[in-house]
Amino acid sequence: MKDIAWDAYQLFLAVARQGGLTAAAETTGLSAATLGRRMVELEQALGRELFLRSQTGYRLTSDGSQLLEHLAELEAGSRRIEDWRGGTAGQSLVRISLGTWIAWLLCQNMSLIRTPRDQFRIDLNVAEQRARLSHREADIGIRAFEPEESNLAAMPAGEVAYASYKARNRKWKGPEPWIAVDDENAVSAYLRWPRQQAAERVSVIVNRPRSLRDLIRAGAGVGVLPCFVGDLDPRLERAGNEIPELRHRQWIVMNNDDRHRSDVRAVADRLSRLLKSHRDVFAGKRPSSSN
Repeated sequence: MKDIAWDAYQLFLAVARQGGLTAAAETTGLSAATLGRRMVELEQALGRELFLRSQTGYRLTSDGSQLLEHLAELEAGSRRIEDWRGGTAGQSLVRISLGTWIAWLLCQNMSLIRTPRDQFRIDLNVAEQRARLSHREADIGIRAFEPEESNLAAMPAGEVAYASYKARNRKWKGPEPWIAVDDENAVSAYLRWPRQQAAERVSVIVNRPRSLRDLIRAGAGVGVLPCFVGDLDPRLERAGNEIPELRHRQWIVMNNDDRHRSDVRAVADRLSRLLKSHRDVFAGKRPSSSN
């Protein structure tokens, strides 16, 4: 069998971890079409089907999951070699996988997660797809449900509520327009909701959830956001009541093999304190400043 270049495996890792071509394109700098072609070429070279393809994304086959596990081990070894080569072997790494809006909150409070005294580095992987930890692709993940995998441990981190929002004092003549995320990137229930409930009124579609707030703030239409995002933004106001079917619990998840590492445990505990300090606004209880 012809040797396969390492960069082909790296592209496979990006698609596998992001769960689709569009999200992987953002992390690799290649077009979705190019990534799709490269994945077909990799499958042909290996003689194995790696993905089940659908409109909602790329799901790993059994062979794809096995390849992901093998490559994660190689990737970890390669990273240790690079750390040794660069003289940074004494600095550990804590990889956090989390969604768009939890990442937004964490970035605003990074000084509470990593202090100048800490000897570890933090890598953030921001994506709407489920945080993957069973094959140690990350050390800590924030998930919207309790993990079913037997090798993962979880800490409860409260509930998350959602509502529709518009720019403060924005009014329309007639039915209000809605903003939605495209099908491929609408991997969370709140992102699918506008297309399911108000499809005939959707006037703007965007491929990045992070752009929803910008469009809403600009008065382009109504959109669904987590309450801890919309209620904390003085330029936004609710366009309706909480959407109860979207409420869910969230969890801080770690691999059992890593959760006792001092650096991982320190970051997980700090994340837990940060989320607990925002528990009320996460649950849709508006802060006094927005009343």
